[in-house]
Amino acid sequence: MKFHFKGIEIDLLFARLALQSIPDNLTLGDIDLLKNLDYKCVKSLNGCRVTEDILTLVPKAESFRLALRAIKLWAKRRGTYSNSLGFLGGVSWAILMARVCQLYPKAAPATLVQKFFLVFDQWKWPTPVMLRHPEDIPSANLPFPVWDSRNNPSDRAH
Repeated sequence: MKFHFKGIEIDLLFARLALQSIPDNLTLGDIDLLKNLDYKCVKSLNGCRVTEDILTLVPKAESFRLALRAIKLWAKRRGTYSNSLGFLGGVSWAILMARVCQLYPKAAPATLVQKFFLVFDQWKWPTPVMLRHPEDIPSANLPFPVWDSRNNPSDRAH
């Protein structure tokens, strides 16, 4: 459900967790949370899970956040920020910026923004932008697909 609250766009998701109560220190990165969920619930948790995961994969989370905010503002002002219109959305921009942060781990946010444009201007497209190898993603033998363009031909189209 998407709505605006006091000028802030909210994308509210729902997932039914197999827990009696939700602990204050719950992290969605815990694979065991997914074991008893149906595919729709797992998909609805993906955005939050990916966000948590990206923050663990960047060297300086605060620099990443600030640089990402600048890139998102740039994209919105140019009308190129929208999954539904065929452009990159929030997670896509975050993955791209996270990769730049990995390449330049000590860079200041302003430098990261500059490097963002340099890196992706020279990127060997359609090579995927990967923050880690798919083999390094814990799956806990869940029956859900993991995106991997090397093994799943249909993943090469997006």
